[in-house]
Amino acid sequence: MFKQLIVLIALSVGIIFAMSYAQVGVQWLLNAHDWITDILAEVFSGGRAGNIPKNLIALLSIPLLVGLVPAIVYWMVRRHWFPYFMQIVWVVWLIQAGALIVVYKGAI
Repeated sequence: MFKQLIVLIALSVGIIFAMSYAQVGVQWLLNAHDWITDILAEVFSGGRAGNIPKNLIALLSIPLLVGLVPAIVYWMVRRHWFPYFMQIVWVVWLIQAGALIVVYKGAI
């Protein structure tokens, strides 16, 4: 547990020093989500029934694509599945979902 506390403190200090880069990364993530949502808006209807699958696909596609990039590179080099694929997908999904919750402007 002490090691995890040290790692958490070190990562927090690293994020503080790299805050502007982290903000740019989160903004790219949100822009990509908006771009995918706009493309999917042409496919799905504008009602409630169309918004649910459109938003679901937009929320899941970016983390899967981000996880697939290192998985494909790893497979090309090692010829077996990347062991941390789902961990990367979860981390990107949590960052994306947190950023979307913070900037959400819709009515409940």
